[in-house]
Amino acid sequence: MVVVRSANATPCPQRFARNAMPATPCPQRFVRGANSDHALRGFTMYEVELKFAVAEPGKLRQRVLDLGGTAVGVVEQHCDTYYAHPCRDFKQTTEALRIRSVDGHYHITYKGPKRAGVVKTRQELEWSLGADDPDGENMSTLLVSLGFQPVATVTKHRETLELHRQGQDLKVTFDEVAGVGSYSEIEAIAEQESQIAAAREAILQFAEELGLTAPEPRSYLNLLLNCQKK
Repeated sequence: MVVVRSANATPCPQRFARNAMPATPCPQRFVRGANSDHALRGFTMYEVELKFAVAEPGKLRQRVLDLGGTAVGVVEQHCDTYYAHPCRDFKQTTEALRIRSVDGHYHITYKGPKRAGVVKTRQELEWSLGADDPDGENMSTLLVSLGFQPVATVTKHRETLELHRQGQDLKVTFDEVAGVGSYSEIEAIAEQESQIAAAREAILQFAEELGLTAPEPRSYLNLLLNCQKK
C-alpha cells in the first residue's frame, strides 16, 4: 500500500487488517449484473466530469469567480484509500472502490465503469459510514475479509466553487494532490440517465470558456501510481 502525504497534511490512517487471508481467484462472478448499467440503477446518480492539470490554479480560480462562481465552505483534506477487487481487475473494467475521509468524516464510494466519451461519465454510489464506524476501520476490515486489498491512499486538499451554467449546477474543484500536482475538475451530477447529455454539454462549454483544452482522462489513483514508478 502506498500512502502519500503533503507536508501540511494530517496523517491518513493505515488500512491493513491483521491476519487477513490472501485473496484467491473467484471461480465466477458473485454479483448478478455486476457489469451491467442496470446493476445499481435507482440507487445511484451519474457523475459527469472533466479533469485538467493546472499550472496556475490561482488565476483559474479567479476566472471562475469572475464568471459567477461562489466558494463553498473551506478547503477540505481528502484521504482516499482504494481497494482492488478479488475477482476482476478494476483497471480493466474502469471501476473503483474507495473509503474516503473528508476532514475525518468517512464515506464509502463505488464508481461504475466509465462510459465512452471525452467527458468522464459513470454511475456512483456513496454513503456515510456514520457513528457505528467513525474511522472507517470496520468497513476496511470487512472489505479485506472479503478478499479486497488496499492499493494506495491518495491525499489531497480540495477547494470547491459552484456556479450555474446552461441549466446545470456545476462544481469546479481545485485539488492539490500529494505526489501528483495541481488539478481542477468541472463536475455535474445527473440524477437520471436522460440528464447526462445536457450535463456533458454544459461542462464542455464551460471548459472552453475557461480556456481548458487538454482533459486528463486518468484518475488520481492512476496518476499517483504512475508517479511512484518513476
